Amino acid sequence: MVKFFFGILLVQSVTIALFFAAMQAGLDNTQLMLTIGLLEALFSILAAFWFSSIARQRHRDELAELREEHAREREKIKVNAERQKARILSKSHKEILNESRRSQAAANLKIGAAFAGALLFGGIMLYTQFVTFGLLVLTTAGGGLAGYLAKGRQIALVRKKEKNKRLSPPKS
Repeated sequence: MVKFFFGILLVQSVTIALFFAAMQAGLDNTQLMLTIGLLEALFSILAAFWFSSIARQRHRDELAELREEHAREREKIKVNAERQKARILSKSHKEILNESRRSQAAANLKIGAAFAGALLFGGIMLYTQFVTFGLLVLTTAGGGLAGYLAKGRQIALVRKKEKNKRLSPPKS
C-alpha cells in the first residue's frame, strides 16, 4: 500500500506543478496548454502502468505464498495419514497375533488331551496283556507328541526372530 501512496503523491505533485506552470504561462497560449495536457496524460498513463505492475507483482507474491501454504498443509495431511495407517496396521497386526496365540493355545490343550488319552489307552493295553498293540499305540502317540513339540519350538523361534527385528533399530 505504501508504494501506491507514494505513486499517488507523485502523480498529484506533477499535476499541481504542471497546473501552476500553465497558469504562469497564461491561458491564451493554446500550443503550450496542449503540450502541458499531453505531458500530463502521458505521465498519468505511465503511472497507471506502474500501478498495474505493482498490483500484478503483489498478486503473484500472494499467489506463491498461498501455493506454498497449501503445499505445507498437503504434506502435513499426508504425514498424518501415514502415521494413522502405520498405527492401524500395527494395531491390527497385534490383534491378529493375539488371536492366533489364543487359538493356538486352545488347540494345544486339545491336542495335549488327545495325546494323553492315547498314552493312557496304550498304557491300559500294556497292562491288560495286549503288549504289541499297546506298544504300537504308545510309540505312535510318543512320535506324534515329539513332532508336535518340535513344530511348536520352530514357531516360537520364528516369532522371537520377528519380535527382535521389530524392536532392533534400523541399520544405516
